[in-house]
Amino acid sequence: MTPARPDPGHYELKQLRSSVIAIRLSHRGRFRMARRLVEPFAGRTLLDYGCGDGAFLSVVSDLFPAAVGTDFNSGQIADCRRRFDGVLPTVSFRDVAELRAPEFAHRFGVVTCMEVLEHCVAADVDVVLDKLSRLVAPDGIAIVSVPIEIGPSLILKQALRVWAGWRRIGDYQYAERYRISELLTMVLATRRARIARPVYSAGPSDGWRYHGHKGFNWRALRDRIGENFTVQETRFSPLGSPAGLLDSQAWFICRPRDGRRSAASR
Repeated sequence: MTPARPDPGHYELKQLRSSVIAIRLSHRGRFRMARRLVEPFAGRTLLDYGCGDGAFLSVVSDLFPAAVGTDFNSGQIADCRRRFDGVLPTVSFRDVAELRAPEFAHRFGVVTCMEVLEHCVAADVDVVLDKLSRLVAPDGIAIVSVPIEIGPSLILKQALRVWAGWRRIGDYQYAERYRISELLTMVLATRRARIARPVYSAGPSDGWRYHGHKGFNWRALRDRIGENFTVQETRFSPLGSPAGLLDSQAWFICRPRDGRRSAASR
């Protein structure tokens, strides 16, 4: 029997149910890939770090006896609790600060972090990866996904964003723009290629600073993840093209590094 689903949240409405076919298919393909990657670990405990509106948790709730979502935005967590309450009892939500408790150390057999790290300033990337290292079980798996914003994919994405902005679809009219020199740099990017990345603020009340997608290089991030985890495999979705040249997302399937695994086991 198909499990019950909570009311859709903002991400599901904007992306998974987008009126633009390319956007809808891309993000649905991302969720299909995510489910395929976690299915081999069904029956363990799952943490979705940066869960947003909880859309992913709702589509994999049948695989895990206990699944937890966490997010930087406490308002987002409150909304998830309201929509999921009484609908999916195996899914719960925690503020990021709650996961500092000793009981959560190395508790989760599967940790996912999807479409989060591209938005983090450099210092916050370090913080998040350290947290993921602490939360994943010594024999667990961490699955990270980020958008591809280099190569031919960038040209296709920017064209779609500009078109959607002209049509006043969603908030694409506010999408970041590239100068020609910046666009060329990122289309031809190696893992060391960089351009200036605008930094935004969520507001003076919380002081959270973040990036959009402009200037994000998934190859550079993969190198950084390798300092905390062993990146066992890199995949691409939705097409699985060579090196992700025509894809939307890059996926890193990671294991705790041997030293961290040994330390956690003692």
